[in-house]
Amino acid sequence: QLQLVESGGGFVQPGGSLRLSCAASGFTLDYYAIGWFRQAPGKEREGVSCISGSDGSTNYADSVKGRFTISRDNAKNTVYLQMNSLKPEDTAVYYCAADSDFYSDCIKGGSYYYGMDYWGKGTLVTVSS
Repeated sequence: QLQLVESGGGFVQPGGSLRLSCAASGFTLDYYAIGWFRQAPGKEREGVSCISGSDGSTNYADSVKGRFTISRDNAKNTVYLQMNSLKPEDTAVYYCAADSDFYSDCIKGGSYYYGMDYWGKGTLVTVSS
């Protein structure tokens, strides 16, 4: 069974850090673009970051640039999202998703797109004092 499983969410105070993990089973992440998305209560889902399968290039939403870092460990078949300097507005359910397009950067027409091949079920991040 092909699936993605997120972990690492939790409760953290503003200014704190969390590291999310996205582990794949049933397929190898090496050649997939992996994106992180989030959806806050009452808001639309938004793209956060992506790492390509072809050359490992990365991109970030402006709202997280300089605070979040995406990385991959192909040996562990896992992609990470290191989140530092967390703010209350980062509170959301975070999802990872895989795109089988080897050259994808998760962006089409200037925006993150959601037509990914596989999605995880999400992990909740709550930032509050």
